[in-house]
Amino acid sequence: MEGVAPSPWLLSVAPMMDWTDRHFRYLLRLITRRTRLYTEMVVDQSILLGQRSKLLDFNPEEHPVALQLGGSVPEKLAEAARIGEEWGYDEINLNLGCPSERVQGGGFGACLMRSPDLVAECMAAMRQAVRVPVTAKHRLGVDELEDYRYVARFIEKLAGVGVEVFIIHARKAYLQGLSPAENRTVPPLRYDWVYRLKRDFPQLTIVLNGGVQSLGEAAAHLAHVDGVMLGRAVYEDPFVLAEADWQFFSSSRRVDRFWVAQRMVEYARGQLEQGLPLWAVARHMLNLFKGQPGGRLWRRLLSEKAPRRGAGVEVLEEGLERVRAVADRRSPSPKEPSWGRF
Repeated sequence: MEGVAPSPWLLSVAPMMDWTDRHFRYLLRLITRRTRLYTEMVVDQSILLGQRSKLLDFNPEEHPVALQLGGSVPEKLAEAARIGEEWGYDEINLNLGCPSERVQGGGFGACLMRSPDLVAECMAAMRQAVRVPVTAKHRLGVDELEDYRYVARFIEKLAGVGVEVFIIHARKAYLQGLSPAENRTVPPLRYDWVYRLKRDFPQLTIVLNGGVQSLGEAAAHLAHVDGVMLGRAVYEDPFVLAEADWQFFSSSRRVDRFWVAQRMVEYARGQLEQGLPLWAVARHMLNLFKGQPGGRLWRRLLSEKAPRRGAGVEVLEEGLERVRAVADRRSPSPKEPSWGRF
């Protein structure tokens, strides 16, 4: 409706282990100001006992940004959530979808879908500890628990303790027999189940996740649900979000890859001054020019030089200079049609 603000969960980027750290989130925030970002899953015990600044620090420009927690003890999750809110996060999300053996060994992730009463206790405890939204990210089921009625009752149980936002990976998880990577592709996608959940729970915010490759696909899903979460497609090409702000949030802001790369050079320089190796930032930039003239050259140069001990921002500057040279050679004459530079 005209004049109605879009849902905070209209478009988001999934929490991805080893990928959505603060450096990648900063890169994405240069491309899109409004898309909601999520941390990697952080185990509650790590926050309670570990180096919190290393686990939780983020750049203020990352807002809106959510902290995803892993855990299964209500009191620990509540305290971790409280710390996360104090740290400045806009949302606390509970991971109920990761099927890895390590996560199962800790008694959390997707295996918690077998224990809806315990999950409800965890969510209730977190909601009582913070004022920011507490949300759930889960699968459609696990192993033999592949039944629409089961996932509907699961959602109903959590809604009963006040949970209002559900991010649903539209696949079930196999706790045995499939790797985490296979669990992202082998179980069939059931978008119709997620659509049905929105029809059956119209008062709840239902966000669809799983297999979405483009903003066009996201827009199609939004005819049926309140929000869409993209995952691997964004890591494979961060500029899949290049038009997100104007397409979904009525913003005229657009950027090009060279501007983003130059901002990342400046960001990397600051991180190096704080003692971080270049690769911590550069590894997230490998796909920045994917599909563009010079994109393979950029990726190869960064892959070869950025991991080296003592590598500095001159690696990124060299890569950017060489990609610009390729792009300039490929630029059309004024009488030719544009090849589509941003």
